[in-house]
Amino acid sequence: MSKVRRTRLWRWRSNPLRRHADVVEAWIVLASWTGFALGGAVVGTVTARAADESLSQARAKRHSVEAVLVESTASSVTDTEGASDSAVWAKVRWTGSDRSIHTGRTMVDAGHKAGATVLVWTDRKGNLTKEPATATEAAVETGLVGTVAALAVGGLTLGAGRIARWRLDRKRIGQWGREWKQVGPQWQRNTT
Repeated sequence: MSKVRRTRLWRWRSNPLRRHADVVEAWIVLASWTGFALGGAVVGTVTARAADESLSQARAKRHSVEAVLVESTASSVTDTEGASDSAVWAKVRWTGSDRSIHTGRTMVDAGHKAGATVLVWTDRKGNLTKEPATATEAAVETGLVGTVAALAVGGLTLGAGRIARWRLDRKRIGQWGREWKQVGPQWQRNTT
């Protein structure tokens, strides 16, 4: 039994059996993998930096303010599956940076009585907002967003390369069929 030896980069080497379609396929494979590696890395990095900048701006625009609970909060809320949530919606009152009094509803820890002091987050206009992502949460989110963007671009690039190779294969099969129609009858006469 003979062992099959695989030759690397055979499409690039000079060979009398190498067809033009083989060279085209070699360029398609090279372009696909280059696009996957470089395009994915560039898009992933750019996307991660943009996400990090956006989250940094959100952290800079929000600040914490002490507020007073206007109403008591329940000790905890239990859903239908028995899970407990330690944060509930409650009405709070706080003083804005312009010394005006504001009221609104926000999520606070459960189990406080009216008049208790809680920490809430506001934007530059003094409107209630949710707490910004911490530096660690932002790092995880930017890493995830960058990875997803890199994989999406890489996947699209490899997919486009695969479609191009599929079309090339269809063209080669058609060419082979046309050539066989010319040569096949000559072989049949010699074998019968």
